[in-house]
Amino acid sequence: MTIAIIGASFIGEWGEGAMVVILFAISEALESYSMDKARQSIRSLMDIAPKEALIKRGNQEQMVKVDDIEVGDVMIVKPGQKIAMDGRVIKGISSVNQAAITGESIPVTKEKDDEVFAGTLNEEGLLEVEVTKHVDDTTISKIIHLVEEAQAERAPSQAFVDRFAKYYTPAIILVAFLVAVLPPLFDGDWQKWIYQGLAVLVVGCPCALVISTPVSIVTAIGNAARNGVLIKGGIHLEELGAIKAIAFDKTGTLTKGIPVVTDLKIESDTKEIFSLVAALERASQHPLASAIVKKADDLDCSYQQIDIENFQSITGKGIQGTINGITYFAGSPTWSKERILSGIESFTAQISELQNQGKTVILFGNENEILALIAVADEIRESSLGVIKQLHSQGIQKTIMLTGDNKGTAEAIGKLVGVTDIQSELLPHEKLGTIKELRKSYEKVAMVGDGVNDAPALAAANVGIAMGGAGTDTALETADIALMADDLRKLPFAMKLSQKTLTIIKQNITFSLGIKLLALLLVVPGWLTLWIAIFADMGATLIVTLNSLRLLSIKDKN
Repeated sequence: MTIAIIGASFIGEWGEGAMVVILFAISEALESYSMDKARQSIRSLMDIAPKEALIKRGNQEQMVKVDDIEVGDVMIVKPGQKIAMDGRVIKGISSVNQAAITGESIPVTKEKDDEVFAGTLNEEGLLEVEVTKHVDDTTISKIIHLVEEAQAERAPSQAFVDRFAKYYTPAIILVAFLVAVLPPLFDGDWQKWIYQGLAVLVVGCPCALVISTPVSIVTAIGNAARNGVLIKGGIHLEELGAIKAIAFDKTGTLTKGIPVVTDLKIESDTKEIFSLVAALERASQHPLASAIVKKADDLDCSYQQIDIENFQSITGKGIQGTINGITYFAGSPTWSKERILSGIESFTAQISELQNQGKTVILFGNENEILALIAVADEIRESSLGVIKQLHSQGIQKTIMLTGDNKGTAEAIGKLVGVTDIQSELLPHEKLGTIKELRKSYEKVAMVGDGVNDAPALAAANVGIAMGGAGTDTALETADIALMADDLRKLPFAMKLSQKTLTIIKQNITFSLGIKLLALLLVVPGWLTLWIAIFADMGATLIVTLNSLRLLSIKDKN
């Protein structure tokens, strides 16, 4: 542009030289505005958390700036106020709108011991919150920092454009020089061809080409962050759009990760018998015990007052203890056969049916009879089936569930959620091996897990996606993409956004090169003017920018 303006002055085209300066300045201002618009989503994130909070110290309540709030301070958050710091509820019940952090549209009920995040809105009740993190360590601060880093990072297509521009710019200068010098050697019209050469310089300016990728990447990452999906770099955004296979961890990803009692068969007094079961299970450390105790609470059973004597836990089999002089046991059907003299045969068909459904069966009784049959299972997320269907409709060729669970449970859950393949009884290193094999077959593979147990598999995949990034430091650190809410429905949105970003980047690069090639062809008949050249350059930059900003309109429909 500088060479063109000086050249225009040199050959006396002052008016057109001045117009090039003005229009180029307008083009740069539009470019700056568009990047600013794309980055606005991050600035809006910065402004959502209050700068001060009402803190209770002793008997005193006072407004304190967030920089001066210490871990352990107690915040008073009134209805309608935003929460200023990450913390733990110590008093009160309220619904909290977490959309700014997790993208969840429905407010979440918070009560004692629940975690709350800075920047979220307390909608109903009065909450007292114990601060658990300094202002620089809050989840919103980490999100802002990671998104800013991600937006600054060069995506593969941007790196390609930069490398291309490195050779493209000198090539254009050489072409412009040849246009200005060669034709006059034959027709002697130096004024005309120097002017044409200057126009080639202007039209060849790679503004639109250079901005085509970064404005798309910045816009997409900002939009994703606003909708509760943290993408940690342009490279991961682009990779996600090219994924052909996705592997899912089962527990906590396709399922809720919390066992619940699904079936209960008790012949006589349900409350009385289940109180005995709960009293026995209350002394156990087994993960399934908590599901039984919770069910007892739901049934309003009085199990807390029941005394257990001679309690014993037999690893892999069950538990037993004495209540009012009678020894009771609760455990697996196989172990129960060893403990009871007769009567178990009548339950065989029922046990088999429940196990085929992927449920864990527990029998409760004494040495004379079976008193209760209880089935416990890890509940499937309501969204899992719909998400898998949506991913297949978006072009994903293979969805595979990886789990350490037994084959029966895995098969049952896999069929219910609709994955194309199921692999069970896997150790962490075997999950890693599976991901490597998938990469050989499908090239681009994503892994969705909880960011802790699945770290090796997440790292081996082209894109590692962690569930529940909000409040989980490990997920934020280890994964390439974090779904901030513990919500699998964010995954199709992220896929759609990534695929659309790739499409727009290709459109931008093709258009910015095509418009320049078209303008350069006008040199042949000598029709290219500085006016046409600057409008072609400015128009291309504007169209590329507006095309990229369309990514802001992509919304999470869930």
